[in-house]
Amino acid sequence: MQSMHFSTKKLPWRTWVFIFVFCFQLYSSISDPRINLSGLFCGTSGPPSQVNITPLFTEEMQGLSQLINTSHFITYHLNSSSALPLYALAQCHHDLSQIDCIVCYTISRTSLPRCLSSVSGRIFLDGCFLRYDNYSFYNESVSSTSDKVSCSPDDVALVGLDRMGFVRNVGYAVGNVTAIAVSKGRFGVVAAEGVYALAQCWESLSTEGCRECLEKAANEVKSCPPKKEGRGMNTGCYLRYSTEKFYGNGGGTGHQGHGFTGIKMIVAIVLVATAISMVFFSAIYAAHARLSRMKKERNNLGPISTSFNKSGLSFKYETLEKATDYFSPSRKIGQGGSGSVYRGVLPNGTSVAVKRLIFNTRQWVDEFFNEVNLISGIQHKNLVQLLGCSIEGPESLLVYEYVPNRSLDNFIFDDKKTKPLSWQQRFNIIVGTAQGLAYLHGGSHERIIHRDIKSSNILLDEDLTPKIADFGLARCLAPDRTHLSTGVAGTLGYMAPEYLVRGQLTEKADVYSFGVLILEIACGRRNSAFTKDSGTLLQTAWRLYKSNTLAEAVDPQIRDDSTAKEASNVLQIGLLCTQAYVALRPSMAEVVQMLTDRDCEIPFPSQPPFLNASLLDPAASSSTSYSADSFISSAARKTEACCNSSLSSGNGSLGDQASRSEESLRK
Repeated sequence: MQSMHFSTKKLPWRTWVFIFVFCFQLYSSISDPRINLSGLFCGTSGPPSQVNITPLFTEEMQGLSQLINTSHFITYHLNSSSALPLYALAQCHHDLSQIDCIVCYTISRTSLPRCLSSVSGRIFLDGCFLRYDNYSFYNESVSSTSDKVSCSPDDVALVGLDRMGFVRNVGYAVGNVTAIAVSKGRFGVVAAEGVYALAQCWESLSTEGCRECLEKAANEVKSCPPKKEGRGMNTGCYLRYSTEKFYGNGGGTGHQGHGFTGIKMIVAIVLVATAISMVFFSAIYAAHARLSRMKKERNNLGPISTSFNKSGLSFKYETLEKATDYFSPSRKIGQGGSGSVYRGVLPNGTSVAVKRLIFNTRQWVDEFFNEVNLISGIQHKNLVQLLGCSIEGPESLLVYEYVPNRSLDNFIFDDKKTKPLSWQQRFNIIVGTAQGLAYLHGGSHERIIHRDIKSSNILLDEDLTPKIADFGLARCLAPDRTHLSTGVAGTLGYMAPEYLVRGQLTEKADVYSFGVLILEIACGRRNSAFTKDSGTLLQTAWRLYKSNTLAEAVDPQIRDDSTAKEASNVLQIGLLCTQAYVALRPSMAEVVQMLTDRDCEIPFPSQPPFLNASLLDPAASSSTSYSADSFISSAARKTEACCNSSLSSGNGSLGDQASRSEESLRK
């Protein structure tokens, strides 16, 4: 993708963007969309074998997005012609402003795709709820299997009678907030002797359904004291108590009066109006740019297609169809958002992997040709080789070398631990992946940035040799360029902070992703596995490094005295790669040297990115750093944003970004 340039004739747009960012910062200072993840629950039933649920989910979420701008409660039903109808419901808590509601909903729908292996999923954030399912569930209030209760790990610092009084106060608060919500619009808040409670029923419930749901939640939450917080997450409602006031001042009804007063009310109205106006104008500008780009792509598609047919990369569709036994389910070896992968056997007996793509958007077509163009001419033992493609049949196909052991995440994140990797095997995978990336960054005829390095994009052959796959998001960096300014694309949790915040893409973005991958391989734990006690894997590793106990982070299955020193060194390299300041990260060539040369001194890492976003660039303004950290860092961390949803290219409003994220779910 070409970077976007603004001439002096377009200077007013830059002014508007500055105003929007400034307003968003001010708005954030008096606003809290409560995007903490309370619970993510996926169903157990998968979609029919012939149905690709991802495009259906994307269309379903787009339908909701068109409605959420004006309402706190929305439902949408997709009348799909396939065998899988989809129903969706979104509910924001009534005390949130409309802008906060949009933010909360946007964050929730970037995490919910983690359930797309199932026909149902629901996510509770502390400010909103989102659910999709294959049947009409709008009137359901409780469920014996799906309702959940969550208690915080920490107790209140009280003893004796004071502790008993706290238990009574919790019972009083949740009981009264239930009664208030049932009688006053399905929402209520209560403050009682240091205990704060909030109750919210979905607006599709009847009064009796709301009562049934909240009473059950109240009874379950009463088991939490003396814990500081408790959450009841039922099919038709949400109930929470806490020792800290967590709800907002907009729309609440309870034992206290609420509402913006004086200057806050004026500031809020002005900021919300400005923000909505800027979203509107940005959407118009983005739509115009997108239409122009699509027209140009349509004009270029014909010549590109002809050039592929004349090259040695072209396969006949009928040949690949027969090779995969007409895409038999028994030949299926993988499923992604953009299609399925099948094992095929060519007429000469060669085994291949055929990626069957179904394009729903022009962007997918662009990424298809991008992948073919970039990797057709490069070969390396640690890169999956593209053998060819087919673009003349009813769907486009990519043909790769067959890698029998599939992806790395099947080994290191196997819950049953049926295929444990030894430390030496893991080390060899780390080294091989580093060598493949170093080749992309400087060993091939072009400087290539992968942009989506993660465990599921590292394939293992029969000897467990790693091979980097999936170049759909890759970009070339010209020799005279220091970076690309581009829309954010990749997988949350692996993206470098300067790229996620400002869209500045360099080879060091891949270095950061590789650093996260090192930690996951050595520790046997996903970076997205967030816990309240230790945080993300990256946070855990930094904490242990500071206490000189980094070896404790290593996967217990392979942790012993013989590997402790080497594993600690490798983890230290991983932390070097994930430093916030770009210049402090090593190049991939330097990483390879540190991994393979035992005499090479490993520098001491500093500046973990999750502690202070201002460290991204010492010259950056404080206002820009605050804005990025207060929204993006918080959202990514609190909602386990390391989901397998990818943010597609482009700029735009929060809702636009989530929509583009869904279009890239195949990652």
